[in-house]
Amino acid sequence: QVQLVESGGGLVQAGDSLSLSCAASGIIFSANAIGWYRQAPGKQRELVATITSGFSTNYADSVKGRFTISRDNAKNTAYLQMNSLKPEDTAVYYCNYSSLYGNYWGQGTQVTVSS
Repeated sequence: QVQLVESGGGLVQAGDSLSLSCAASGIIFSANAIGWYRQAPGKQRELVATITSGFSTNYADSVKGRFTISRDNAKNTAYLQMNSLKPEDTAVYYCNYSSLYGNYWGQGTQVTVSS
């Protein structure tokens, strides 16, 4: 059974930092890319960052220079370090793992940034 469990969200002030984690089980974690997405109220889910099996990274323009995605294959865990947070970063953050066998999502973790 595939499980992705996000953690680390919370309520912070603008300019603060948060570190999100995505713990995976039931998959060959190292084999495929991991993505972090977010969905703000009334908006579509959007891609925030991805990291490939070869550790190549890609970021949405809105978070470049502020967010860092990483992965620890030994721990089956992906991370999203978020610095210089802005109120517009407020959203539910989801991790995603996609393979030939399926497209999997976690339950999400809420990040709220107050101004």
